Amino acid sequence: MPLVRKTNSQDLSMKFRNASEAIERLLEGYDIRLRPDFAGDPLSIGIEVILASFDAISEVNMDYTITMYLNQYWNDNRLAYSTNQTDSMTLSGDFAEKIWVPDTFFANDKNSFLHDVTEKNKMIRLFGNGSIIYGMRFTTTLACMMDLHHYPLDVQNCTVEIESYGYAMSDVELYWRTESVHNVDNVELPQFDVVEYKAINKIESLLTGKYQRLSLSFKLQRNIGYFVFQTYLPSILIVMLSWVSFWINHEATSARVALGITTVLTMTTISNGVRSSLPRISYIKAIDIYLVMCFVFVFAALLEYAAVNYTYWGARAKRKAKKAKDGSNVVGSRVDRNSKEVQETCIEEPNSVNISPLPAIRNSYQHAQAFNFETEVTNEQPVIRMAPVLPRTCINKGYTTNNVLKRRNGNLVQKRKLLSTVRQTAKILKPKLPVVRDVNVIDKYARLMFPLLFIIFNITYWGYYLIKQYQNHR
Repeated sequence: MPLVRKTNSQDLSMKFRNASEAIERLLEGYDIRLRPDFAGDPLSIGIEVILASFDAISEVNMDYTITMYLNQYWNDNRLAYSTNQTDSMTLSGDFAEKIWVPDTFFANDKNSFLHDVTEKNKMIRLFGNGSIIYGMRFTTTLACMMDLHHYPLDVQNCTVEIESYGYAMSDVELYWRTESVHNVDNVELPQFDVVEYKAINKIESLLTGKYQRLSLSFKLQRNIGYFVFQTYLPSILIVMLSWVSFWINHEATSARVALGITTVLTMTTISNGVRSSLPRISYIKAIDIYLVMCFVFVFAALLEYAAVNYTYWGARAKRKAKKAKDGSNVVGSRVDRNSKEVQETCIEEPNSVNISPLPAIRNSYQHAQAFNFETEVTNEQPVIRMAPVLPRTCINKGYTTNNVLKRRNGNLVQKRKLLSTVRQTAKILKPKLPVVRDVNVIDKYARLMFPLLFIIFNITYWGYYLIKQYQNHR
């Protein structure tokens, strides 16, 4: 037995020594600057992706983060060391710095990093015929331009774009292996479901040439459950809460106004919370339409009470004014009689005004009368007429020389015409308007119309967007 163990240890040491010598011999004269089959046919590189996890999807930044394994397959005849293809050596990632490796990159990459716990997650497996498998594990953040018109009832399409950075199709051809993508069915996302994925091969034409690009497309359908409990259901309850004011007495002003303002502010808070988690985009989203309509229903409930309050107190004020007018008819007739007598006294001709018999007072009166004149505008020419000095009794009653002369003014005539037109229009429209004799009728109609219109809106909204989501899913 000791002899057998000694023989096995000698064979292993010889094998390790031969492997080290083989690697050193392979690297002698190896130029990492030149691709395999340089100046010959394009080098074929197979790509294989193993999806580890979907880490995050951000609507604000329009990107998503995934952790994946990327394996690349190609053949380098310069590294062949055995005629047996099953012979292989697994080497550390540091060996990649000593040989030629593809300059593969992600065209839609924003930020990536290679995992290095406990060592750099890179691996090279070298087969006897020179075939190489180059694998690595990393996390990358990729751009994904999302269409949020139907958010949150939307379906997004995010891709992984793999391409050679420097080698055109004349030097390198990329292709998907038979089983190009693995472990997608086992990946779970908190807000999305991967409903479909496919590998696409296409050609990108740039100024520096044509490049082979491999695209891995994921169709992601958003789960509506989170938004139902966080946005839609609270909005529905707030709208229903605003309808409670229709059952409160219209004289309870403080209660109804407080309830209306509270529901309006709550809807504003919900809308701000939703907008904070979305990018500032110009077009309208599905959730915006729903929140705006909920806000309109809540605000309309507040305006409904304003209409009730105005109708109630306006009718009450009219009744009080009518009673006051009827009670003052008797007193008003007496006042009109006395006013008529004073007016007749005031609108006398200038010659009929009593003049003091004393010469001094009479002269002062005539002097003042001579300089108290006004201009009367007629249709032909302005005429200067003497304005009489009114007695003290007329001045105390508010009469002036302007009232006595009754001057005509063109602007005043236009204003009167406009007022008469407005009055005639109001008289025509007034019989056509419905007369509300009991303000409780407005509340009764509101109790029926508001829920009915809200139900119709919900049926239309959910029917339209659910059909759109089904069509996008197909």
